[in-house]
Amino acid sequence: MLNANWLNTFTTLCETGHFTRTAERLNMTQPGVSQHLRKLEGQLGQALISQQGKSFTLTAAGEAIFELGLSRRAEEKRLREALETDDRDVGEVRIACSGSFAMLLYPKLLPWMEGAPDLSIKLEAAPQAEIQSGLLDGRFDLGVLGADPNHARLDARRMGREELCLVLPADASEELTGFADLDERGFIAHPDGHAYADDLLNLNFPEAYPGADKIRIRGYVNQIGQIPAPVARGVGYTLLPRSGVEAFGQKELLKIIELPERRWHELWLANRRGRSLSARLTYASELIASVAGQLK
Repeated sequence: MLNANWLNTFTTLCETGHFTRTAERLNMTQPGVSQHLRKLEGQLGQALISQQGKSFTLTAAGEAIFELGLSRRAEEKRLREALETDDRDVGEVRIACSGSFAMLLYPKLLPWMEGAPDLSIKLEAAPQAEIQSGLLDGRFDLGVLGADPNHARLDARRMGREELCLVLPADASEELTGFADLDERGFIAHPDGHAYADDLLNLNFPEAYPGADKIRIRGYVNQIGQIPAPVARGVGYTLLPRSGVEAFGQKELLKIIELPERRWHELWLANRRGRSLSARLTYASELIASVAGQLK
């Protein structure tokens, strides 16, 4: 890393073209300016100026470092302005959540984006472990988790819960005589499907359910938005969090069967501890919580 003070002195020297004026602007002595220049050249291992009497010209390396100095000043200026204004509609928001929750959340974010041309929202669907690691290493600002992370470097608040649902076609009977009825239809599997089956079906059909590796598979889909599509057309059944059902464009073609034993997934909103939320992250948190509130 280049020394920031030496870089600032050199950038000012390039702007003024004069050692004395640089010293006056920075409230330094002229020898101090020269010392900063020599130290920066020593750090780089290259000469930055070529002197001719009291004047100088920049070497190729000097021109590159001058451009860097100007760029850093511009970045710092933008950062200061952003910190001073804390505008809800300016800056970047990075959110991570499950695929089903993302489908429900994204339409809520679009009107905000439409009205805020200086706002950038990045929404990523990711597994739970990836969301937590991304929060910790700074890749995500906000993350929706299925449980309290209980981590020393994360703050989290419970927003509610969403039910894990058994999904059948709309014309299916509300009454199931047993697991055999489901198995005859066949399962529309997906990346989380087997874990959901072992969770919900084993809970409700403990005698008949053979385990996820033994159930009849009618199809497999790894795109969250397409999982309910075959079920809507009468092909098989599936298991999804309620957000995955609510986000489906033809949800009127689906039926959620209420089982005797129900299962819910917690919804926690997490961010890095010790970091005060900006206006845009506060507003994003409110939108996320409003979506979670739909799933009770």
